[in-house]
Amino acid sequence: MATTEPKHEHREEEEEAAGADDEDTGAQVAPIVRLEEVAVSTGEENEDPLIDLKAKLYRFDKDGNQWKERGAGTVKLLKHKETGKVRLVMRQSKTLKICANHLVLPTMTVQEHAGNEKSCVWHAPDFADGDLKDELFCIRFASIENCKSFMEMFQEVAESQKKEESEDGSTAAGLLEKLSVEDKSEEKAEDKTKEGDGKEEKAEDKDAEKKDEKATV
Repeated sequence: MATTEPKHEHREEEEEAAGADDEDTGAQVAPIVRLEEVAVSTGEENEDPLIDLKAKLYRFDKDGNQWKERGAGTVKLLKHKETGKVRLVMRQSKTLKICANHLVLPTMTVQEHAGNEKSCVWHAPDFADGDLKDELFCIRFASIENCKSFMEMFQEVAESQKKEESEDGSTAAGLLEKLSVEDKSEEKAEDKTKEGDGKEEKAEDKDAEKKDEKATV
């Protein structure tokens, strides 16, 4: 009758040898290239997001008379912490390439795209390609709710920019009026000074005449 013990012994020897190979020797291998952390600026550090939604953007090609996809990604309305200006920025998801970048101006309006409640359209002077270019945009969201949220925030921002412009205009008008009042006050002061100088000159002339008369006598 054959025994199976040698096979077991051989298998145990192989496992011991494999275990010896897996043992930690304690040696440390230094990396060939040491990579340092680099701070990446997005240009959005001084801005607060008012809205942040995923969507797909299209632009209207006038030459081809058709809509062309600009990219799918995240659209944001960003408000500057100091100036209060709001801009629309959209980046493609994979490449982070900018496919829309423009200020939300008081004259802008956004409308629902005919036949699609998940989409809306608007005109804007866009700077995504590095040159200012008038574009007709269409953006499509995953839900009707997201589209409505975007449209409401867009219009709210445009209205707020109108108020700020009117306030700035009133402030500028007030400053101009104040300057004009100050100018008039300065003119009056100059006139009074001239009048005083004229009176002094007349008094001096009279004194000189009296001296001449006495000298003649």
